[in-house]
Amino acid sequence: MRPTSKLRQLLSQPGILVAPGAHDVLTAKIIEQVGFPAVYFTGYGQAASHLGCPDVGLLTMTEMVMRLNNMASAVDIPVIADADTGFGNAINTMRTVREYEKAGAAAIQLEDQVSPKKCGHMLDRQLIPTEEMVNKIRAAIEARRDPDLVIIARTDARTSLGLEEAIARGKAYEEAGADVIFIESPETVEEMKIICQSFKVPVLANMVEGGRTPLLTVEELEKLGYKLVIFPTASVYTTAKALISLMEELKKTGTTREYMKHMLPFHEFNKLIGLPQIKELEQKFAVTGNCKAS
Repeated sequence: MRPTSKLRQLLSQPGILVAPGAHDVLTAKIIEQVGFPAVYFTGYGQAASHLGCPDVGLLTMTEMVMRLNNMASAVDIPVIADADTGFGNAINTMRTVREYEKAGAAAIQLEDQVSPKKCGHMLDRQLIPTEEMVNKIRAAIEARRDPDLVIIARTDARTSLGLEEAIARGKAYEEAGADVIFIESPETVEEMKIICQSFKVPVLANMVEGGRTPLLTVEELEKLGYKLVIFPTASVYTTAKALISLMEELKKTGTTREYMKHMLPFHEFNKLIGLPQIKELEQKFAVTGNCKAS
């Protein structure tokens, strides 16, 4: 089954779909190995891991496509891919959709911010007109070659224009044909409840640790009516803290010996990244030995 069809199937089943965010391919492989049915290709995490910069629209479409292709090639679960603003106008968005589709995305997320965009939990985000975003969604739908590619439409209107405007935009995006609606950064549980009651298509929740939205459990989100939840920042925050701790220990003691209890052992890590499968392929296909002169 194609990843796009698999994601559609997951969204049609009872219960909420949980897609942890991955800032790199190794994280995506861990998410899959633990047993999650989907992974979120987070633009916030890509900016941090690829550029060492905040999520303020610095990554190009080609950089994102390269990293998306690596991730989608490494896992069998559907990859839900952040595509920011589509990297331009409606015509740019059409190319973005096609490139993301070729790279293996099962879903593409588009937002209504002015480019360059900012993280959805930062202040001072600026929005394009509703009709311009509606045309981007229509263009994205026309551009996709696989009809099962899921189009996620996000609005950042809540913070600067209020909940009523955010819902109005969401309804316009739903009418334009978006498969999933993403109202970014609601600020109370009551707002989240109203959002879930406002749409016929699935609604996405974004759980950002330390962000503007209450950090609820998966069960609580499902009870509110959310169908999909992403955790875009947890992996990169956890990795950053662990690496700071490791490097401070190495700087202080001159060794990593006492820190090994916090590490995966050598053989377990090699298993995680697929060394046993490589060995099987080597035994099956690799030619060994020296060539002899005839």
